[in-house]
Amino acid sequence: MPDRGLRVDVMALGPKGEIWVVECKSSRADFQTDHKWEGYLAWCDRFFWAVDDAFPTELLPGGTGLIIADAYDAEIIAMGQEDKLAGARRKVLTTKFARHAARRLHTLRDPGFVESFG
Repeated sequence: MPDRGLRVDVMALGPKGEIWVVECKSSRADFQTDHKWEGYLAWCDRFFWAVDDAFPTELLPGGTGLIIADAYDAEIIAMGQEDKLAGARRKVLTTKFARHAARRLHTLRDPGFVESFG
């Protein structure tokens, strides 16, 4: 996973099991002052930006995907270029993704849930 203490805004599994990372940016200043996203590229098959329709998309680097979103909907405007992860890294990430999703679902269904395993 990315450096300790950093976490991606959104991680998803693509239609073919690819690892997608989506970085959400609210403004030009948010984009220009945050460079930690570059460290996420080694941890995904495709990288996307999610912005609103007023965001100056010409600032976004080439080869990355673009999602235009608002409070109600989102649309993939451009697919990020695919940079396939090594098989071992994909397996570790997919397993962590599944475990984290299961924990969240369990906690949602049983708010008193206390995890007793690693």
